[in-house]
Amino acid sequence: MNTAEMMIDLLSHVGVEYIFGVPGGAIEDLNTAIYHNKKGVRPIVTKHEAGAAFMADGYARVSRRLGVCCSTAGPGASNLITGLASAYADQIPVLALTGQVATSVFGKGAIQESGSEGVNITNIFRNFTKYSGMLITEDRAQYMLQKAVRIAMSGPTGPTHLNLPTDIMKREVDQKKLCSLKMDGRLFDRESVKRAAGYLAAAKRPVVIAGWGVVLSRAAYELLELAQLLQVPVATSPKAKGIFPESHPLSLGVLGFAGSPAAKEYIIENEVDVVLGVGTSFSEMMTSGWDDRIHPTEHLIHIDVDPEKIGRNYCTSVALVGDARMNLKELCEAILEERPQQYSAVQGNSVEEGIAALHRKHQDVPEDFSGRENLYHPQKLVQDIQRAFPADTVYFADIGTSMAWAIRHMTIDRPYCFYVSLGFGSMGYAVAAPVGAKLAMPERPVVAMVGDGSFLMNGFEVATAVDNDIPVIWVVFNNAMLGMVHHGRRLFKTPIPDGLPPRFKRVDFVQIAEGLGARGIRLDGANPLTPELAREILAEGRPTVLDVWIDEEVVPPIHSRIATVDKHFG
Repeated sequence: MNTAEMMIDLLSHVGVEYIFGVPGGAIEDLNTAIYHNKKGVRPIVTKHEAGAAFMADGYARVSRRLGVCCSTAGPGASNLITGLASAYADQIPVLALTGQVATSVFGKGAIQESGSEGVNITNIFRNFTKYSGMLITEDRAQYMLQKAVRIAMSGPTGPTHLNLPTDIMKREVDQKKLCSLKMDGRLFDRESVKRAAGYLAAAKRPVVIAGWGVVLSRAAYELLELAQLLQVPVATSPKAKGIFPESHPLSLGVLGFAGSPAAKEYIIENEVDVVLGVGTSFSEMMTSGWDDRIHPTEHLIHIDVDPEKIGRNYCTSVALVGDARMNLKELCEAILEERPQQYSAVQGNSVEEGIAALHRKHQDVPEDFSGRENLYHPQKLVQDIQRAFPADTVYFADIGTSMAWAIRHMTIDRPYCFYVSLGFGSMGYAVAAPVGAKLAMPERPVVAMVGDGSFLMNGFEVATAVDNDIPVIWVVFNNAMLGMVHHGRRLFKTPIPDGLPPRFKRVDFVQIAEGLGARGIRLDGANPLTPELAREILAEGRPTVLDVWIDEEVVPPIHSRIATVDKHFG
């Protein structure tokens, strides 16, 4: 076999099912290898390379398997950048394969050359991948591909990149024995775990803050076990929403951006003595701009697989470097040794009653959802979405006010079913990524909540879903504006003028959807989303766009973000 055929064969051996990308001259050898491969690696041709990277991310994010995307040379490769940067920020294992002109013409000005002279795509990708390399000989091709897969899938996980010159891809190779491609880094330090367990067992007002690392580690069960063992309240970061069931008596909800007022009062406005931060970097969006009051009066225990994140924003008493699931499991065992008896029922009830009282105190005042001119109130929309679709629905929320409304007003009780790409904050992510997610979980409904501004960026990926019969449902929050910009400007202490206007003419997304081959449905305050309509959409099994005309004047719950910008960047 040639190098391209060897690479596709190896990827199929490690379980790769799909390759998302756009074809082109410099990647045709890979295309031919996919065509001849008998093991079922399926190509998904996207409408833009950014969509390919986002789909590979969405596939990997929900499945925890390797996502693969590809592009031709030059601009095809550079179009992957935003998608790979998003995967890098959120530690998603994605492998990018990019074409390259033949090494024999390097430096001669070949069209779309991106080698060592001129636009050096390999070096550019090193800024936002864990590993970026170019094949220089067919003899090292298998080693480099195995290395790229292993690095992508080993903790902290993340994207990798290989650049593939056409002449190297054509050369014949002998496939060698496969090496181990994954290193399981479920490490822990027993002495530090025992010290942390002692602090937690002795705490009078502790709290757990669970972040994205708990999701990556698939540690929802261990988090729940620890919380119930200690009868300790749990808050999550916005990105980890739902990793702890939000209806649980010990749940404080989301801390930070668009989060729960109960979580803010318990953790920030009242002193806690011990904080256990699990898989969180204590980022801006979770800490409301690194509020000093988050630091406990006694001890901050920090678990993270990446040692660089520990102590970065708050001084740590005990650093537990390693996998979240393993460390939570070990903490539970150490706490049982430290204090064999759990809290009495009376003590446990007291904690739960206090949390319930906090939630009642901050319960939303019932609003008039009638809306202006029959426009849909966005809070009612996200609540109707959750009422209408089944409990096992996988939700994506795009960057913008749709994300803010969903974080504040949806109650997520199942782990691994709510996703926002908050690390890099890419608009348009939740238009494309759900297509990959639906391929990873075909048996579950996948619903994307996106603003009209985000949909206009990557909306043609609806056609990708149509081409491949992938029944994703997009709910477009159509308010004829970039809502975060519009409302944010007016919430600043010194309002910002509209030099670059955030408003635009309202777009008819029903016509766009139908033009792309999908089903389009118009909704508004007078024609709301109902469970009956949701069941009908799911039964039909087509890609569907719900064009929902929302009230653009309703202010979204973004006040903490605006306060942060005023404080740190104003």
